[in-house]
Amino acid sequence: MKLKIQELKNLEKYFTNVNYDIEKLRKDSLVDPKWLAFGSGNIFRGYIARINQDMLNDGIYDRGISVVESFDDEIIEKIYKPFNNLAISVTLDKDGNFKEDLIANLVEAIVLQNDKQRIEEIALNKNLQIISFTITEKGYVINKSDGDFIDSVKNDIENDIEESKHLMSYVTYLLYLRYKDSNSPITLLSLDNCSKNGDKLKVAVSSIAKEWNKRGKVEDEFITYIEDKVSYPWSMIDKITPRPAEEIEKYLQSKSFENMDIVVTSKKTYIAPFVNSEESEYLVIEDDFKNGRPSFEKVGVYMSDRETVNKVETMKVTTCLNPLHTTLAVYGCILGYTSISDEMKDEQLRKLIEKIGYEEALPVVVDPKILDPKAFIDEVINERFPNKYIPDTPQRIATDTSQKISIRFGETIKKYVEDTTKSVADLKYIPLAIAGWLRYLIGQDDNGNEFELSPDPMMKVLKESIEDLCIGKFEKTDKLINLLKDKMIFGVDLVDLNMDTIILKYLEEMLVEKGAVRETLKKYL
Repeated sequence: MKLKIQELKNLEKYFTNVNYDIEKLRKDSLVDPKWLAFGSGNIFRGYIARINQDMLNDGIYDRGISVVESFDDEIIEKIYKPFNNLAISVTLDKDGNFKEDLIANLVEAIVLQNDKQRIEEIALNKNLQIISFTITEKGYVINKSDGDFIDSVKNDIENDIEESKHLMSYVTYLLYLRYKDSNSPITLLSLDNCSKNGDKLKVAVSSIAKEWNKRGKVEDEFITYIEDKVSYPWSMIDKITPRPAEEIEKYLQSKSFENMDIVVTSKKTYIAPFVNSEESEYLVIEDDFKNGRPSFEKVGVYMSDRETVNKVETMKVTTCLNPLHTTLAVYGCILGYTSISDEMKDEQLRKLIEKIGYEEALPVVVDPKILDPKAFIDEVINERFPNKYIPDTPQRIATDTSQKISIRFGETIKKYVEDTTKSVADLKYIPLAIAGWLRYLIGQDDNGNEFELSPDPMMKVLKESIEDLCIGKFEKTDKLINLLKDKMIFGVDLVDLNMDTIILKYLEEMLVEKGAVRETLKKYL
């Protein structure tokens, strides 16, 4: 069986989840688009597209999604176009049951650089309600660490606005076209897994627009337009959609699906005609839409105010999931694991994340009310992380840790500083996680073998900070102390809080000899 429009009759016999006229949907959506999405990867197809499809199936929405890829053109050329924008979503529960759904509501797939005319045509449609983004946190970055604009954005600011290259510049240009054409309202909806994502998007757009305004390229009224007629809701998204798994590829082939091969693009994107994802999923969106919106709340999405979104996000990234993930990631690499689920069978590692989550972070988290923090963390530890059918790796999770650690651990540390009934001296396991990250940066596993560190934008600086350390050698250097003082990385000055003592004690013990990491974990857990 082929994943093709020409095979719809056979596909609809196999899949029972599509209750709408696919061909009519595509025709209507091309003529009158209401949802334009930037970012065509796994989280988009495996979750966001399915939410849209759920609304179509329930008869509460009448348009599919036009999707644009702005980073990796091969996703469209090798995965979308050959399969007529169809995809298979495979949900994997903890018991090993596979649930396959056909994703058939992606009405067109566009490469940004190849078809700007069509994108601009969509942006001008008065009925367009949403421009959404699943582009990762990096996609919103327009400034260097010193505050200056990155070169591509600087060029966009100085050159003709219609020649904009950076996605944030181009989106600002689309808003300008919409303002000039009809002055119609619109919502820019970030669905990326980062704190206050709507503000990151708004700041990027506003900063570029104001620079254009200073140079006389856009009117003062356009600045008013992006403030008053464009909304930038915050959202919290949580669903693990790891790289496509060979096991799922073979499973679909056994069901007579053709050409299910996993593709690795030249930009190292792992993608396939299918998406495999976990059963658990959460999406909370601030209810601030300027041109109407779909009935998200009728298909399991939590619609709330900004304060609640922030509380849920804080609960997740500082307590119930992300810090535990990071802890498993760095120790998993050191101890030779290639699977998060396998790590959950490790007595010390499981105990460590339980101590961090339940004993140290949970007591200071703010309850968002719509989701219970204790129940959330129970699900993470007992169901989500141990799910062997979600092939997530510590190596993937360890990527860009320097950009995440201030939120994942620093925020909880701040709560202990602020709470007069608590003391940072009471923290024993968060320091052990931080020490584990420093030990990870050495690039030697617990047996002394070298391993490849996951990409990190600060890797050069980090490596220089620990370059005098190795198994059998520990030295409390100025470079190491300065690293622990870095508030940009940790969110706090760990030396000023006297937390460097316990962190370096753990680190020294883990460097005594081969096998010392395991022995240190046994000692304290």
